[in-house]
Amino acid sequence: MDEMKDVVLQYVIDEYLEEDEEDEVTYDSPLISSGIVDSFSMVSLKKFLENKYKVKLPDEEATPEAFDTVNSICALVKKHMG
Repeated sequence: MDEMKDVVLQYVIDEYLEEDEEDEVTYDSPLISSGIVDSFSMVSLKKFLENKYKVKLPDEEATPEAFDTVNSICALVKKHMG
């Protein structure tokens, strides 16, 4: 699980943050409510997770709440990994 958290966190840092912001994000940082990840970015993050972990994340579960922290994202992915 920790490896997944690191992968997701690194993806968020690489894709959505400026270089001077990358130290500010942790596993519990609010991503959506803070504006780091917007609805368009959430779609690309969902696709990345589905491809990387070979899962299908139902749209009704891919909510802003579920994608608001690295921890909640990983919990959602793990739930669908079976």
